Amino acid sequence: MLRTQRARLLIAALGGAIAVAAPVPAGAEDTEPVVVVNGTFSSPTVPAGQSFEAGIDGWTGGGRASAARAAHPRGFQAAGLGWNGSISTQLRGVRAGATVTLSWDDNPDSCTAQGAARRPYRLVVAGAPGQPVDFATNDGTGKTNWFLGRTYSFTAPADAPQITFAVAAAQNISNCPVQIANVAAKQTATQLAPSDPCAGDGASSPQCKDVAAGKDQISKCPPTDRDCLAGVAGKGDKENAAIGKETQAVEDFGKVPRDQDPNTAASDLCTLPNALTSSVQPGDAVVPPSDWWFC
Repeated sequence: MLRTQRARLLIAALGGAIAVAAPVPAGAEDTEPVVVVNGTFSSPTVPAGQSFEAGIDGWTGGGRASAARAAHPRGFQAAGLGWNGSISTQLRGVRAGATVTLSWDDNPDSCTAQGAARRPYRLVVAGAPGQPVDFATNDGTGKTNWFLGRTYSFTAPADAPQITFAVAAAQNISNCPVQIANVAAKQTATQLAPSDPCAGDGASSPQCKDVAAGKDQISKCPPTDRDCLAGVAGKGDKENAAIGKETQAVEDFGKVPRDQDPNTAASDLCTLPNALTSSVQPGDAVVPPSDWWFC
């Protein structure tokens, strides 16, 4: 009798595990953070003295359980699925083809009786295969009984995929809702291939034709064939002539004499002061102009 009872308990446990299992696509672990708008359901704050209030900023549907009612281990408010039965949002930083891992916490709520069965709910990723995916909370205990760190991985079927948590009509109870908290996500983004401006219709543009012709010419000349490359790129006659002129200019500049006789230099400098003082008479100044300057 005892052996039969153990077997039944084992079957029941395995059955429960299968009911909440979620398929996870193969691949590397997603590590790049994704912004989930109001993923902790902290906005707006439930007014003091209230356990619940309808509406969640950044999400469609549902309502909020106060931090006191949710009694989450990290002090978060929670989303309640007991108003219209579901809450939805979009993962706006995710592009189609990225792999995404969602994580969240769930709670049957403190209103559930001791020994009550797990409360089922669903996750739906719009457009993804294998939807919806079924989950269930921990057993009822007559108090909060959070499961921390549920996860589900998928490949984004579109840019900014929509996610929805939903309950059946039987669980759609506004004063005793299934609670979701601390929704977060990580991804491995798709690598965008560089676009070729000369692909497709662009190949007929004049610029792309010139590029194609140049590539064709260069492809016919191995890098070691100087004569062939000269036929494509030219021999640089203009460039060499310009370099020769620069070399000659530097050489000529170096030949300009830098030394000069002081008297010759002074005579050149005296032209201007002599012109300015030529009309000054000896009696016009205490010191004759001839004493002012070398001139």
